[in-house]
Amino acid sequence: MKNKLGVKTKITKEDLPSFLKADIIYETKSGVSDTVYICDDKNVVKLFENSTEETIRNEMELLDMLKDISAVKLYSKEIIYIKNKPALVYEKCRGKILDKAEDTHIRQIGVFLRKLHTITKGKTSSNKKLFEKESLNKLIGKTEYSSFKEIFESIDIILKHDGIIHGDLFLDNALFQENKLSCVIDLSEACSGDFLFDLAVVALSWCRNDDEIKLLLDSYGNNIKLERFKEYIKYAALYYSVTRFLDNRDYKELLDKIKGY
Repeated sequence: MKNKLGVKTKITKEDLPSFLKADIIYETKSGVSDTVYICDDKNVVKLFENSTEETIRNEMELLDMLKDISAVKLYSKEIIYIKNKPALVYEKCRGKILDKAEDTHIRQIGVFLRKLHTITKGKTSSNKKLFEKESLNKLIGKTEYSSFKEIFESIDIILKHDGIIHGDLFLDNALFQENKLSCVIDLSEACSGDFLFDLAVVALSWCRNDDEIKLLLDSYGNNIKLERFKEYIKYAALYYSVTRFLDNRDYKELLDKIKGY
């Protein structure tokens, strides 16, 4: 299936604002829907291809809330425009994305997410609540894929509005330096949601077996029964299977994981 990763808007260093002088810029393929460039290995420029200014300001406010934990930092606290596209400039995170998570990484991401949720508990975002059951049901209708509907109807959870969640904390949205968590990225679509769903997304991507899921729950500090938590993982797997299906991206690996839950 076609992969939508990559740059949508080509820019050169001459397109950058005056405060961000750079000798070398290069594009990345890390953005799914937006355009991302690295400047002199110091800063990251992200051009938002479809987001509203309100959505971008929500991200700025959230990053300010998270400034004391290992979340990406803004280099400039203002929205800039490049080729008529709104953009933000971040400090470049140091470290590397993991190929797979070991116990030490799972512990650290569990602790990080608990810190994030402690900060955002009870807070709301005006961003669209992406992960609601009603919204997912509508997306499933667009797929016309009966297996998605069957799985959806088999999941027994009630999603709460605990606070602002990351919602997309897959393995490739965290960087580690010398096996220490250095930075969590991609909070552009953070929204109000259920903390257990947020944790389930991590379990889906970072954990390979029950022992690792238990380790994640322990490091986060939640004593939910494993079988009950698996319903949330199943929901997370379904959500991302459906959205990847609609984006013409590979969804079958996540869909296969649902069978294990």
